[in-house]
Amino acid sequence: MIFQTLDDKKECVAIYCEDKLHKGLLPGLTNTWAYADYLDGLDVEYASIYCFGIGLEEACPDELRPRWEAVSSRLRAYIVSFNEAKVNLNENCFFDLVPERFLLEFCEVKNKITEYVFENYERPKNYDFLLSLTKMLHEIRYRSLNLDISPLKDDLENYKTRQFFKKVQNTNPHVVYDISGTKTGRLTTKKNSFPILTLDKFHRTILKPKNDYFVELDFNAAELRTLLALSGQNQPEEDLHEWNAKNVYKGSVDREKAKKRIFAWLYNPDSKDYPSDKIYGREVVMKKYFDGRQVNTLFGRTIPADAYHALNYIIQSTTSDLFLRQCIKIREILKNRKSKIAFCIHDSLVIDYSYEENDIFKELIEIFSDTKLGNYKTNVSVGSNFGEMRKIK
Repeated sequence: MIFQTLDDKKECVAIYCEDKLHKGLLPGLTNTWAYADYLDGLDVEYASIYCFGIGLEEACPDELRPRWEAVSSRLRAYIVSFNEAKVNLNENCFFDLVPERFLLEFCEVKNKITEYVFENYERPKNYDFLLSLTKMLHEIRYRSLNLDISPLKDDLENYKTRQFFKKVQNTNPHVVYDISGTKTGRLTTKKNSFPILTLDKFHRTILKPKNDYFVELDFNAAELRTLLALSGQNQPEEDLHEWNAKNVYKGSVDREKAKKRIFAWLYNPDSKDYPSDKIYGREVVMKKYFDGRQVNTLFGRTIPADAYHALNYIIQSTTSDLFLRQCIKIREILKNRKSKIAFCIHDSLVIDYSYEENDIFKELIEIFSDTKLGNYKTNVSVGSNFGEMRKIK
C-alpha cells in the first residue's frame, strides 16, 4: 500500500493513504517516498533511495509536472511564511501548520510520483546500506547540538571570530547531512545545516556534549589503509606512517618525511615512486576497479571517471563507505542507551558519551576498528568540548 508521511519527526506521526489523512499508522503500509523516524522497524520500501540523488522534482514524470509545479510552489510559499514568522519546523508538526486541502493535494501528487519511481527504477545494489545510513543521519538531524558561544567573546577583536560569532547566533543547531552530495559518497551538509564539516578548529570549543564528554574515533591513515587492503596486503597494527618509514622506505626517512612522500605519490597519478608502488600496488587496484570509463567500487558504487581521477575515486569512495558502515554498527550498539552519535566528519566519528556506559567503551573501539578490509588502527580522543580533545591509548 502506497502512502506518504506528513512529517518525519517521531512526535509527529501522521500519514496520507487511500485519499485520506490519518493520525497514526495503518497496517499494510509498504511503499512511500522517504523515511521518517516512526517508520523504523516497518517493512517499507523508499522511492527516494531507488532514485538515489534525484529529488521529487527530477523524478516527476512529464504528465504530472503541471500538478507538481503548482503544489510545490504553494509548499515553498508556506515555508517562506514560516521562516518570516520565525516558526521552527523542528519544534512543530508540519501538518498542524497548513490547510488539510493542501496536504491532500500535495500527498496525492507525491503518491503518483512514488508509484512511478517503483515502476521505472531498479532497486540499488547498496539499498540496505543507504537505508541504514539514512536512519542514522535522521537521528543526528533531530538531535540538537549543545552550543556554548561564550568562549568566542574572548576573541572578538579577531575579525574571523567576530564574523563567526554573528553567524552562529542565528545558525540552526542541527547537523543536516546530504548523502548524495558527492560522487564518491562522502557526506556533505545541506544549506540549512550547522557547518560541522567546515567548522574552524579554533571555533570548535563552542560544541559541548549533552552527556559527560565527547569520544572521537578516527582511522589512522584511512585512505592509505584502504589502498593497502585493495592491493591484497594485511593491515599493520602500528601507526601506518611509521610502518611505511620502516617497511616501504627501509628506514631511509623518518615518519613525517614518509607521510609527505606517500601522499605526494598517492594523490598524483603521474608520480613515480617504485617503493610505494611495490607495496601498495596502485596499478593492480586500477585494473580491478576501473574499466576505462567508470569506477566500480567494492561497495557497489559506479562513478564515471577518467584515468587521472579514477584512483582517487576508488580510494575515497571505498574509504567513505567503509567508515559509514562502521558508524552504522556503532549506532546499533548505542540503541536504547544514553550515549549517542553526535556527528561525523569525513572518517571521524564523534560520540556524545555518558560515564554510566563506560562498560562498552572498549567494545565500541573494537567494533569500529573491525572492518571488511581488516582491522584499521583507530585513534581515540576524549574531551569536555570538541575544541579540546586529547588522544588516549
